[in-house]
Amino acid sequence: MRTFDELVDEADQVPVDGWDFSWLEGRATEERPPWGYARGVARRLEQARTALDLQTGGGEVLAEAGHYPPVAVATEGWLPNLVVAAARLRPLGVVVVGHDGTAALPFVEGSLDLVTSRHPVSTDWAEIARVLAPGGTFFSQQVGPASMLELSEAFLGPLPGADRWRRPEDARAEAKQCGLEVVDLRTVRLRAEFYDVGAIVYILRKCVWWVPNFSVERYRNTLHQLHQRITDEGPFVAYASRFLIEARQPAGG
Repeated sequence: MRTFDELVDEADQVPVDGWDFSWLEGRATEERPPWGYARGVARRLEQARTALDLQTGGGEVLAEAGHYPPVAVATEGWLPNLVVAAARLRPLGVVVVGHDGTAALPFVEGSLDLVTSRHPVSTDWAEIARVLAPGGTFFSQQVGPASMLELSEAFLGPLPGADRWRRPEDARAEAKQCGLEVVDLRTVRLRAEFYDVGAIVYILRKCVWWVPNFSVERYRNTLHQLHQRITDEGPFVAYASRFLIEARQPAGG
């Protein structure tokens, strides 16, 4: 059995650019949502003439589609991911541009048939409504309320009110307020298991918002306690929260 120091030191040094989680194979698992988001994106891309993927990460999900409309663009705001996304998507004919997720989108009003986004940091519904063509679709899988709360609280202590953020009903209301018609909204909670403390270190280095300012040095005592807990009791269990939302621009504009 590998020691605490070996597990932590390895996970603290491995690169975490992009959204490829293959390093966690055999070390952590997470249930997948039942709706098949990547397949849904691929089907909609086949019917679009102009498409935009917002906050594409490393372009992993978009690259699965295999077919792209004549105008296909992806945006990303974090430089390490932007580099990964460009290397992955540009050979497929997808234009990759930097965008911080808060500025106005660099597209004219009503110019896009499809806008997609998987796990956006935030959703600018007004901008999405502006750039969608009449009859155009926004299709997104998003992180829901209190996602992975068990893991965050293991480091930060109780986080009251965590269930008040990222609520799907709020997304529905904001979409409607911007003139979009919500045609699908589904939610799910998904079991995640971490089989060693290195997997926890890796995921917190990649998903930095779960434990802000995380570092091995700062949380070494907590990590050691989790290592002992996993050794004695088995995998650390947390629950991810996801929702799928599809909204359309009315055909009349």
